[in-house]
Amino acid sequence: MDTTVNAAQADMRRGYYSGATGILASAIAWTASAATAAIHSPERAIWVLLLAGMLIHPVGLLLCRLLGASGSHAKGNPFGLLAGASTFWLIFSLPLAYGVGLGHATWFFCAMLLTIGGRYLVFATLYGMRVYWALGLVLASAGVALAFLRASPLVAVSAGAAIEFVFAVVVMLQHRQWVRPDGSPELPGAVKAAA
Repeated sequence: MDTTVNAAQADMRRGYYSGATGILASAIAWTASAATAAIHSPERAIWVLLLAGMLIHPVGLLLCRLLGASGSHAKGNPFGLLAGASTFWLIFSLPLAYGVGLGHATWFFCAMLLTIGGRYLVFATLYGMRVYWALGLVLASAGVALAFLRASPLVAVSAGAAIEFVFAVVVMLQHRQWVRPDGSPELPGAVKAAA
């Protein structure tokens, strides 16, 4: 594989539908947690987000395949390792988020907004898409703002769901614009042959 940055990013975008399916799967997890907070309790909602969060990757891959993407990257793509490293960082952050949530459930959801927002900042490099800077900063800002405003757990978890649903649609639309009518990617900065 050509391991230039643009080629590696194009491979990640092609394989994972520019990451849109993962955002959508995450939005579904947040929504399930919000429903649990509304119907049962914030404490149960915490567990729903943690358990549903474990399904984000497989659900995202399933959605990739349903939309015609492979759900994988080329062997040797260095950004595959970066994706894995950011996943471990997220997993290692979970006990901290859970710990702060023991006193106030809202803090758990705010900590998760911050943590997931930070992970999406890495995706700006993985996919070569500035929209991930916006997504990461919006999630992190929401986490901080909701903590300072002492929002209810339902408001905090619903904010995560809403933000991710909106950005899932935005990234899906950007991915569709990036792909040519023949299904091949439009590489950024590529020189088009004269007709």
